[in-house]
Amino acid sequence: MNTTEVFLIAMLIILTVPYAVWRLGRTEHFAPLVVVQILTGIALGPGVLGAVFPEYYQFVFSPPVIQSLNGIAWWAVSLFVFMAGIELDLRAAWKDRRESGITAGLALGVPVLLGSAAATLMLGQNVWMGPKATDWQFVAGVGMACAVTALPILILFMDKLAILRQPLGQRILRYASLDDIAIWGVLAVILMDWQRVGKQALFLALFAAAAWGLRRAMAKMPAKDRWYVALIWLVVCAFGADWCGLHYMVGAFLAGVVLDAEWFDQDQLDLLRHHVLLVMMPVFFLSTGLRTSWGVGGAAVFLMAGVLLVASVVGKLAGVHLAGRILGWKPGEASLIGWLLQTKALIMIIFANVLLDKQIITADTFTALLLMAVGSTMLTIPVVTPKLARWRGQR
Repeated sequence: MNTTEVFLIAMLIILTVPYAVWRLGRTEHFAPLVVVQILTGIALGPGVLGAVFPEYYQFVFSPPVIQSLNGIAWWAVSLFVFMAGIELDLRAAWKDRRESGITAGLALGVPVLLGSAAATLMLGQNVWMGPKATDWQFVAGVGMACAVTALPILILFMDKLAILRQPLGQRILRYASLDDIAIWGVLAVILMDWQRVGKQALFLALFAAAAWGLRRAMAKMPAKDRWYVALIWLVVCAFGADWCGLHYMVGAFLAGVVLDAEWFDQDQLDLLRHHVLLVMMPVFFLSTGLRTSWGVGGAAVFLMAGVLLVASVVGKLAGVHLAGRILGWKPGEASLIGWLLQTKALIMIIFANVLLDKQIITADTFTALLLMAVGSTMLTIPVVTPKLARWRGQR
């Protein structure tokens, strides 16, 4: 078969297998399609399929096919991160800045501390830290990975639970939005390369000037032109960030943050996100699965994933409960909000991909973080559903 035919076989597997598992297995309550796609990517990776059927794996996922899939994955995740940046509403957070600041700060800070403590223990073994990382970069990167909230998946979950447009849902979005800004800001610091700091400073200066001009132009531009200009802006920023040694995903997020969501039709924005998740993101999940590794042994990776999951969940719940005590929340609110905010899924996987690309973590650490993100996301709906019912009954 030629490369085109093998590529289409790979696409058939990517689209068919997770959908069949999700639909026939009726996993929606504990594992939405996104989670099943991530797990399928791991199963199709070198650590599972490649180990059991190496010849089949090498036939389907040959270097030319993987390169083609990677191109789709790069564009898909750039669009996804770009839209996450557009949908951040910092003005709403500023209106309730005391409550938002306290909650977001504690919801981020406590899991960072616990995750950093776990990462410090990992430093004792050479298999976890990447070859280009310093100790502080590795500890900060893993610590922040334990604190991530997956804002796009959180929106999908809250819509499913019918609280997205309610006051509680809007509060949770404010907290998650502030944490998103902090997480990408810390990632940019972690990726600072002092040998290329001049390039990075130049990029940030040019970005600030261009963003100011773009905002003025977008406000006056016809609505039908904004989408085209926004996509051009996305590519320019992603290229600039990657060129200066940050990462193209950091550039994609920055490109979206400086744009106002009201410049775009909300229905069209929601539809675009839906189509990106449906059409292209499954390829990203597969390419993510192809990067997993069990070099230190499956037991060690699963054990470390469990440690990181405990640090993540306990840290998030402890931080939100502390915020609830300070702010005088009603009984049950802190637990409900904490469990929703601990959802990891896509954003943490994207975050971990950046760390792996920059060789701050190894493939084994990446696999442990990936498993942690899957476990975190699978816990959300089963735990939150009864808590939400009790909370509604108390109102």
